[in-house]
Amino acid sequence: MSSTTMLLDRLLQAGMRDVVTVEPVAGGVAALAGIATRRDAPPVFVKGFADAPAEGVFVAEAEGLAALRELGGMATPEVLLADPELLVLSVLRPRPHTESFWEQLAHLLARMHTSTTHPRFGWHHDNWLGRRRQVNTWHDDGFAFFAEHRLLRWLGEPRVEAALDAADRAALERLCHRLPDLLPDRPACLTHGDLWTQNIMATPDGQPALIDPAVSYMWAEVDLAHVWSTSPPPEAQRFFQVYADLTSLDDGWQARMPVIQLRQHLAVLAQFDDDWGAGEQIRATLAPFRTRS
Repeated sequence: MSSTTMLLDRLLQAGMRDVVTVEPVAGGVAALAGIATRRDAPPVFVKGFADAPAEGVFVAEAEGLAALRELGGMATPEVLLADPELLVLSVLRPRPHTESFWEQLAHLLARMHTSTTHPRFGWHHDNWLGRRRQVNTWHDDGFAFFAEHRLLRWLGEPRVEAALDAADRAALERLCHRLPDLLPDRPACLTHGDLWTQNIMATPDGQPALIDPAVSYMWAEVDLAHVWSTSPPPEAQRFFQVYADLTSLDDGWQARMPVIQLRQHLAVLAQFDDDWGAGEQIRATLAPFRTRS
């Protein structure tokens, strides 16, 4: 069965009887996705798993979208259906290729990060980063939370075990031990958690909108590092300048990005055969923490 046939069957089973066709869309790497054309209503975006990692994946994603919208003031797609097998959303449009779009996103993200500070790190339950569980157990210490639940948690994954040697794994443990020396002590705030450039889209009227969250209360620079490290287009340079000004980032923020982005590189390495250079990036970041003979 093709991915579009599977999605069409699940939409019909969910009671959306006016769906005519489902056309595949590119860009997603964890789930199957498409645009469903309907006879009597606007088209919708739909995604599902051929084999879902857990029943609550799409419910958690819908909750994350609601948190971004209601707590963070961000635009997100409307959730039309979220059940164990299917997520149905209103259709967004590709982001415009303009500096003004990215400047507006900088203002919105800075407002979300500065207005949602929280006394603890984590979330009220676990959610999902791609096909892997994101552990969000509450913690008072951001360095310990980041080390345990965002970095070291990947060491048991088979693909990570195969890609990193013992010296790499020991270097990651040394880096985690030194996190208080490498990163500033910042408060937790609401973060998108998976803010690579493909998850930045636009509303029908061209305003910034976010999709595919893995929310938690974490350091704001987790989101910044993800945008920084995932090939932002040239017009996005204005985003970084404006965001830094609005949040009073110190001049050393760019040097911290590889350390913070280790979490995402490890997640990619754990989940996909093609790691898009993640393994190389991990080893480069860990190099200063390897012991020398």
